[in-house]
Amino acid sequence: MSIIGDFIGLFFPSVCEACGNLLFKNESTLCTRCLIRLPKTNFHLFADNPVSETFWGRVNIHSAASFLYYSKAGIVQQMIHNFKYHHKTDVGVVLGRMYAADLIKSPLFADVQVLIPVPLHWTKLKKRGFNQSEIITNAMAPSMNLPVESQVLIRRFATDTQTKKSRIKRSENVSGKFALENQESIAGKHILLIDDVITTGATLEECVGLLLTVEGVKVSVASLGFAGKS
Repeated sequence: MSIIGDFIGLFFPSVCEACGNLLFKNESTLCTRCLIRLPKTNFHLFADNPVSETFWGRVNIHSAASFLYYSKAGIVQQMIHNFKYHHKTDVGVVLGRMYAADLIKSPLFADVQVLIPVPLHWTKLKKRGFNQSEIITNAMAPSMNLPVESQVLIRRFATDTQTKKSRIKRSENVSGKFALENQESIAGKHILLIDDVITTGATLEECVGLLLTVEGVKVSVASLGFAGKS
């Protein structure tokens, strides 16, 4: 098998999904150099952090954090782009597992009981082939030893891309676009709502507000990337 793998590698070499350099035999998805220089936020260690501040005065969340700083033309943007638009789902799996290893050490997320991914509308899901938030969530679940509820929060209507929209326009774009099903499965629980990147927080705000209508629920949020101010 190694001979066949080496032969295939001559024509289809494995490259780092962050920098594009060739990977060594002991590397997978990301090269060692990019793993070392991942711009981690460590927001999960502090209750008051730039992600939680994003939601102040807008919606009542328990805790909020993001794994990495997301900047234009940076390695995190490159990884997320390859993940979402070039079907490099292993990026979401690798980063999700890494983030889960950090979150389980944080008292802010210690009593989370269930994970919920931000949903895609079925038309976009059919076109893309996967929900990036669900890939991340499923990768985090084993390390956190938590169930995933992907049939509770539903996206009722498709929305235009949020890219290049202002905060107000983003909020208008997602308003009323989500619904709840199977509410009994989350009643009284602490939910961790997971997305790929937080920019203005408009989508998560809409989802959190809806989840909080269920009796006894409290909601925390987490994402791989944070595109707000550091």
